[in-house]
Amino acid sequence: MKRKFGDRANWRRITNRKFACKYVQSEFFTGYVTLYTMLGLKEPLWKTYGSHTFCIADKGYSWLQYYPKDAHFVVTAMFNDKQQIVEWYIDTCRSQGVTDQGVPWFDDLYLDIVVLGNGEVFLVDEDELQEALQKGHITAAEAQLANRTAAELLRQIDAHKFPYFQMSLRHRAEWFHNGEFKRK
Repeated sequence: MKRKFGDRANWRRITNRKFACKYVQSEFFTGYVTLYTMLGLKEPLWKTYGSHTFCIADKGYSWLQYYPKDAHFVVTAMFNDKQQIVEWYIDTCRSQGVTDQGVPWFDDLYLDIVVLGNGEVFLVDEDELQEALQKGHITAAEAQLANRTAAELLRQIDAHKFPYFQMSLRHRAEWFHNGEFKRK
């Protein structure tokens, strides 16, 4: 199982970055929120989902990430250099936590959901989940947790009850300036 950190300190593609993190407690969301802003990188990162190929990481891009308290998923809203949404990426996870340095992390359960800016939804990495199970990197119970979590998230998305889409658009505009949390 891979542990992933919000500050992506080991991501070699990125040569210059800003990282901001805070704990939020409100009636709509409780947990950590991070913003990872790419100021310099070796080369852009392109992804293809369905018939769409687009850039998800380039100079000026930012990733707003939600670590909901006690949840088995993490949501990443990926914005381009004009602060327009590119996609939302939802990782299923076994658990989440915070390092002694205050950096949120999660233990990735491989199965993910991608929602494009146009609303198209993709369940991805089912093969990675099966491979991790076969190789003993995760247990059968963890694979079931990933599948249950993804199924519930897909139900919420389909019913238009997944709050992170509108929340991330609002928070990116309201909370951040120049890759940092705005001072109040």
